[in-house]
Amino acid sequence: MQSPYSYSHQHQLSRSAYPTFLSLQETIKLQLTWASRGVLEAFRWDVVVKTAASDREIRSNILKSLLLNSLSLTSIYAFDLLLQPLVHNHPSWLHRNVGWFYRVLWLFPVVGVSYYLNSSWCNLIAKRSFVLQHGNRAAHQQPVTYHGMLTMLATSAYRAVMILTSVVVSLALGSIPFVGSWISFAFMCWVNAYYCFEFVWVARNSSLAQRVRYLEERWAYYFAFGFPSAVICTCGSGLANAAFFALMFPAFIIMAMHARPVPQDPYNPAPSTESTNTVRFPSPLIPIRMPVFTIVIWLNDLIVRVLSVGGSAGVRHRRTTSDTTEQAEEGTGVELRNISRTVRGPPPAVQARSLGDRLPSNGKAAISGRRKKD
Repeated sequence: MQSPYSYSHQHQLSRSAYPTFLSLQETIKLQLTWASRGVLEAFRWDVVVKTAASDREIRSNILKSLLLNSLSLTSIYAFDLLLQPLVHNHPSWLHRNVGWFYRVLWLFPVVGVSYYLNSSWCNLIAKRSFVLQHGNRAAHQQPVTYHGMLTMLATSAYRAVMILTSVVVSLALGSIPFVGSWISFAFMCWVNAYYCFEFVWVARNSSLAQRVRYLEERWAYYFAFGFPSAVICTCGSGLANAAFFALMFPAFIIMAMHARPVPQDPYNPAPSTESTNTVRFPSPLIPIRMPVFTIVIWLNDLIVRVLSVGGSAGVRHRRTTSDTTEQAEEGTGVELRNISRTVRGPPPAVQARSLGDRLPSNGKAAISGRRKKD
C-alpha cells in the first residue's frame, strides 16, 4: 500500500513538471508595457541630436541624406502640384505625355540614385554609431576579396528583393475588404522596424533566420517602434511615402542602435521570484511568436529559386525556405557562371548554415525545447 507521503511527493513532482502560465490579464499587461517602451524609444530624438552633434561623420552623412531626399520630394511634388495640372486634358500629344517623359528622364533616375546613395550613407551612419557605442574592436572589417565583393552584391540584391516583396505583400493585404488597410498598416509597422534594426543585427553577425525570429518573438515592441515611421509613410502616396521614410531613416537607425528591445526572454517574461526558478510562460491565448514575415520569406525563396542559374543542379536533398533565402543573402545560393569563369581556381564550396532549433509559429513551445535568452 502506498503511503500518503509518497503519493503527495509524486503529486508535487508531477505538478512541477507541468508548465506554468501567466494569466491572460498579466500577459496583456506585459504586451502593453513592451509596446509602450517601443513607442518611447522610437521618439528618442534627444539621442539623435546628441549623436549627430558629437560626431562629424554621422552629421555629414545625415546632412547629405537630408539634402538628397529633399530633392526627391521636391521632384515628386513639383510634378504633382505644378506640371500635372498644366498638362491635364491638353489636346497636344506632347503635352499629354510630358508626365511620362518627366518620370522616365528625371524622377525615376533621381529616386533610384537616392535609394542607392541613401543605403550607403545609412550603412556608414549605422557602422559609426555602433563603433561609438561598442568601441573600435566592434568595427573589424574583413579584407576585400573577389568572393567578398560577390557577397556584398548578393546581399544588396537580396535586400532589394525583400523590400519589393514586402511592398507587394503590403499592397495585397491592403486589398482585403474592410480590414485590409489596418492589416497592411500593421504589417508595415513591423517591416519598418525590421529595417531600422537590421544594421544592429548585421553588426552582431545575426543570420536572417535569427533576425526574423528575434523580431517575431517581440512583436509588440517592434510593432510600436515601427508605428511612427509607418504613420509618416501614410502622409503621401507612392514614391512620396518612400521618400518620406528615407528622409527619416537615418534618425530611426540611430534610435535603434540605442534601443533595448523587450522582453529579454519571451518564453519567461516574468520570472518567478521564488527560489525554484519556475518558468512562467505567457498565456496560451496570446502567441509568443507572431509569424509576420512568413509570406515574405516564402516569396523571397520563390524568387531566388527562379533566378538561380543552375545552382542546385547537382543537389539531391531539399532545402528549407530559410536555407535558400539565407544562402542567397550571403551570396552562396546562386552561382554566377559568367563571372566565375573569369576567375582561376575552383569556386568556393556552398556551405549550409544550421539554423538551430525551431518553434511552431503559434508560439506554443514545449519546456524541453525552450529557447535560451537572446
